Amino acid sequence: MDLEELLAAMDRTTANLKKLEGVWERAQPLIPTGPQLGSNIEYDGLRAAWADLLPGLPLIDGWTISDPLPDIQEVGQAYLECFEAGVPTTAVDDATDKPAVDLAAYRYRLDRARRRAARGRLEQLVATVDAALPIAVEGTKRDSLEQLTNDSTDRIDTAIREIARLLGEDAESIDRWWDLIRHMRFSQGHDWHDIAEFDWPAVRTGIQAQALGDSDPLPVPDIDLGQAASGDLTGAATLALPWDRLRDDGFERLLYDLLRAIPEHQNVEWLTQTRAPDRGRDLSLDRVLKDGSGGVRTERVIVQAKHWLSRSVNATAVMESVTAGKLWGPTLVRGLIIATSGRFTTDAVAWAEQHNSEGKAPHIDLWPNSRLKTLLAQRPHIAAAHGLK
Repeated sequence: MDLEELLAAMDRTTANLKKLEGVWERAQPLIPTGPQLGSNIEYDGLRAAWADLLPGLPLIDGWTISDPLPDIQEVGQAYLECFEAGVPTTAVDDATDKPAVDLAAYRYRLDRARRRAARGRLEQLVATVDAALPIAVEGTKRDSLEQLTNDSTDRIDTAIREIARLLGEDAESIDRWWDLIRHMRFSQGHDWHDIAEFDWPAVRTGIQAQALGDSDPLPVPDIDLGQAASGDLTGAATLALPWDRLRDDGFERLLYDLLRAIPEHQNVEWLTQTRAPDRGRDLSLDRVLKDGSGGVRTERVIVQAKHWLSRSVNATAVMESVTAGKLWGPTLVRGLIIATSGRFTTDAVAWAEQHNSEGKAPHIDLWPNSRLKTLLAQRPHIAAAHGLK
C-alpha cells in the first residue's frame, strides 16, 4: 500500500475517533450511577451518533470498537436489581466504563500503527537532514544576515515538511520544533547556524522518541533465551561501547537516564540545551549523603557532558567548567561531575586532584569513558535503550 494513502486513511480515522470521543464526553454524564428508571432523549441521540460513527474506525490488527453505547434504561434497571438483591454493582460499573476503555485502547493501537508505518521513512529523512545541514552552512558566517538558499537548504526544507506530515500532531510536542520552523522561515545565515547547533539536535531526538514509543520493544533475536543460556557459550562479556553511535544530545540523554538510576541521586534535571553558549550546565541533581548515625543531607551537583571522541578533556576545559560555577547560583553547588565519552589528560586529572585537596568548592568528579562503561555494565538495559548494545 502507498505510504501517503495509508497516512490519509489514518488521518481520517483520527478525525472519526475524535468525533467519537466528543460523543462520549457528552454522553458519559448522562449514564446512571445508581438505580434509575426511564431513558433520556439527549442520550438516545448521542447513542445513535455513536452507532453512526463506529464504521469510521477500521480494524487495527484485527480489532476495532464494535459495541454500542450502553442502554441507560437497562443500566438503571440493573443497578436497581443489584440494590434489591444486595449484590455488588461491579459488572454494571464495568459495562458503563467500557466505552472509555475501548476509546483508549483504539487510540493506543492507532498511535502505535502510525509509528510503525512512519518509522522507516523517518529514519531516511533524519539521515537526509544530518547529511545536508553541515553542507548548508558551510562557508556562512555565524552572524550572517544574508538569506541562505542552496540545494542543501532545499533538501532540508523538503525533509522537514515530510517529517511534519509523518508525525502529524505529535510534531508540535517536540522540543524546539517551532524554533526550527521559525528559523527555516526567516532562513538567514545565523538562523541556519541556530538550526544546526540547537534546533535540529533537539528535534532529531524528539523524532526518534516519537518513532519508537515507550511501548515499542527494542529489536531482539528470535531465540529462546533460556535454551540459549543453557547451551555452550563462546567468547567473553565486554565493556566496550560504540560511543560514535551517539550525538551530543544522545550522550546527554544517556547520562540523564544513568544518573536517575543511581539511588543516591534525586531531582535530576536538564539545565540548558545541547551546546549552549555557556558550554555546560547540562544537568543538575541533588546527591543524598548518609552517615552511620542516621543523619542525611543533600548537596547540589552539576553534571557537564563532553561527548569528545577525537580529543581528550584537558586541564583548561576542566578549569573553564569550574569558573562557569559562578553562574550556577543561587543554590551553592557542592559537586561538579564532568563526564566524557573519551578520556582526561594527565594535566586535567592532576589539576582536579589539586583543586579537591585544597577543599575548594565544587568538588570535582571526573568520569572518563572507563567509569561510564563500568556504570553501564551494571545497568545494561540503559545502554541497550540508547543503542549501545
